[in-house]
Amino acid sequence: MSGEVGPTRQVEAERGTTPAPPRRRQRRLAPYLLLAPAVIFMAAFFVWPMIQAFGLAFQTAAGEFTTANFTRMANDLNFWPSIRNTLLLIAVLVPLQVALALAMALLLNSGIQGQSFWLYCWAIPLAISDLAAGIVWLAVFTDRGYLNSMLDTLGLASFSWLNYENPASLFMAVVIAETWRATAIVMVILVAGLQVIPKEYAEAAQVFGATGWQRLRYVTLPLLRPSLQVALILRTILAFQVFAVVIALAGRNMPVLAGEAYYWYSSYSNPNVAAAFALVIMAFSLANTVIYLRALRTRDEEVGVR
Repeated sequence: MSGEVGPTRQVEAERGTTPAPPRRRQRRLAPYLLLAPAVIFMAAFFVWPMIQAFGLAFQTAAGEFTTANFTRMANDLNFWPSIRNTLLLIAVLVPLQVALALAMALLLNSGIQGQSFWLYCWAIPLAISDLAAGIVWLAVFTDRGYLNSMLDTLGLASFSWLNYENPASLFMAVVIAETWRATAIVMVILVAGLQVIPKEYAEAAQVFGATGWQRLRYVTLPLLRPSLQVALILRTILAFQVFAVVIALAGRNMPVLAGEAYYWYSSYSNPNVAAAFALVIMAFSLANTVIYLRALRTRDEEVGVR
């Protein structure tokens, strides 16, 4: 038997069918094993709830198939205002937060004095929940809040910032609160992206006479495109889900999609219509993700100094 093992292995080696060594098999399986916890987490807390929401949206209370939930959602008084307010918030919040986060990330990457201190200060909102952030800014903008107290101290007239009769100031308060709360996550992504860009590219461009703006436009931003893509996708998806800050500051005076889904589920005890709102949010999120993936797709030949 021992004399037959050698020729068999030799034949397998000649045919290229030699079994992979255990270590090589472990290396091949390692990426899948590392991804397994994330896949299980996503399947348990995202994919399965999404399938359940899809089923609820097309079911009656008795479990029969229907599209009446979407009809009832579309006929709701706050449906179209919630779409308008949500899209308007995204149109203002996402560009504003990306611009602020990019400026903060560039400052941190430039090696300013007290870099760790500024990073710590700017990352504090990451540790605060949505509702807590809304309550903090409610203390600022309410009629007897800090802002009106400061105006009274300066001899200026106070203002009802959160009154439903002042939709512009109400919207501004939500934008300020949400910008303060969620800009940090975009900054962290961009800081990570800037740190992997080789400094030799910017130094070479400087040698050839490129100004600071030209280095930013033609060197840094093209190389930062993958991180910008991730930041935009993540922030837009989260912006479609914003409602805790809105509820804390505006209540029902400023309906948003996620807030309406919450009210239909908790206040009206109708999970079917709430699931229909959730599917609308998912459709908007998927559409924006496709747009970002196409608009900011990165090719190998595009990465580099132009």
